[in-house]
Amino acid sequence: MSNQDIAPESCSEPLFAWLKKRSAGVLLHPTSFPGDQGIGVLDGQVERFLDFLAEAGISQWQVCPLGPTGYGDSPYQCFSSFAGNPYLIDLHALVEVGLLSEADLEELRRLPVDRVDYGWLYSAKWPVLFRAYSAARSRKFSHLPYGEFAEFRTVHADWLDGYALFLALKDHFNGQPWWLWPVEYRFQASIKPAALPDSILQQAEAHAFFQYLFFGQWARVRASAASRGIQLIGDAPIFVARDSADVWSRPDLFQIDQETGLPQAVAGVPPDYFSADGQLWGNPLYNWPVHAAEGYTWWIRRLRANFELCDIVRIDHFRAFDTYWSIPAAAVSAKSGTWQTGPGLDFFRVVRAALPDARLIAEDLGELFESVRTLRDACGLPGMTILQFAFGGDASNLYLPHNLTANAVVYPGTHDNNTTTGWYAAAAPAEADYVRRYLRIDGREIAWDFVRAAYAAVSRLAILPLQDLLSLEAAARFNTPGVAAGNWQWRYSAAQLDQLQNQSAAYLRSLGQLYGRG
Repeated sequence: MSNQDIAPESCSEPLFAWLKKRSAGVLLHPTSFPGDQGIGVLDGQVERFLDFLAEAGISQWQVCPLGPTGYGDSPYQCFSSFAGNPYLIDLHALVEVGLLSEADLEELRRLPVDRVDYGWLYSAKWPVLFRAYSAARSRKFSHLPYGEFAEFRTVHADWLDGYALFLALKDHFNGQPWWLWPVEYRFQASIKPAALPDSILQQAEAHAFFQYLFFGQWARVRASAASRGIQLIGDAPIFVARDSADVWSRPDLFQIDQETGLPQAVAGVPPDYFSADGQLWGNPLYNWPVHAAEGYTWWIRRLRANFELCDIVRIDHFRAFDTYWSIPAAAVSAKSGTWQTGPGLDFFRVVRAALPDARLIAEDLGELFESVRTLRDACGLPGMTILQFAFGGDASNLYLPHNLTANAVVYPGTHDNNTTTGWYAAAAPAEADYVRRYLRIDGREIAWDFVRAAYAAVSRLAILPLQDLLSLEAAARFNTPGVAAGNWQWRYSAAQLDQLQNQSAAYLRSLGQLYGRG
């Protein structure tokens, strides 16, 4: 049965139908927290932000993927689909337990506080993390703050061993991607760990230790959120990075040449709202028949790992489970791609059997075939709607508030959009006029106009970017798709959140009460 031929009766009882209650949330990636470590970390600023959410009556916090970022700094191109980002580790907590000294943090204090300088951060933070590892190793990993390190390694061994060895080898080969390593190291299956030098094994242990720190600190974040009645919404990119432990450890799961490591085809999207040439992401595509033959075991493990970190998981680029854009590996743009068929409803039936209580959100933006909507509805997953996309046409635009559905998540914009203030300033005159007439506003407080429209919408979950709550202009945009540099850098200040809480928390709570978003 093709994805386009899902029987009507399969849609009458959706696999997942979890979004029953109206609520509101805020979109904010942890790297944007304020602080003196060059990047937002899992420190007291998390508590400060959660306190604001609780006072404002907001019960959801959405983040971007939490994995370890590589070249380009994108959380959607990580070294692992299972690991956490060591940049988020709070080093002050390691000073408190004696693994570091205050002097160790001096270089980090010289980093900018208004943005993330990833190049400087790379050179400043990693040496400090390795100092913490050396101190912990000298103590034989005893009296650590997040449980037993050995137990953590055992619990997460199915992905942690390969990931840690992958990064150790990457360090050993001066950061080169795995397909440029000597042939005997090119895939994990060809490596005999017992034959590796102690220096590489110790480096792998260090990277495993950094995961121990991240997971320990994130567990405290999750507990703090739960104590305030706040749920965490995570993000799972459908594709993995080519230069990742995922591909290196299991190349047979991807459309990769098993000898050279060269991709046979890569992922992207055709020309769309964001790019006239489409987007050439370059991620390897899945070898879906192999996944199916294994009962989608890798995906089940991956989703379980996501739910260990978050309560709800957004699946980025959901449409690729129905149809995905396959681009020849040698192509210089995404224009030459073709649509190929994904695993469809069978995949989600397996997920439902393994994870019956899974709460998933389908990122279903862009030009969609009817088969994608049919698959989404058969699964019962809430889709996404973006208010910034609503005003470029006429009253039939599906993103206009009067056309929205209850089983959906409404956003003014996402991490890929301009801020609403920046978007409105750049909007065509006819589009801006449509906004003003439709919402019956003058546009002087456009970010708050969109916040109110999201609260009022019939869609049960409304997610507001923090930049819009702060009424920030285009300079606060988090990511511009198709632009390689300057993304993922935005940070707010503690004073901005203080002002927002003092001036607007009560108003946000009143909006929640007015529109039934408890």
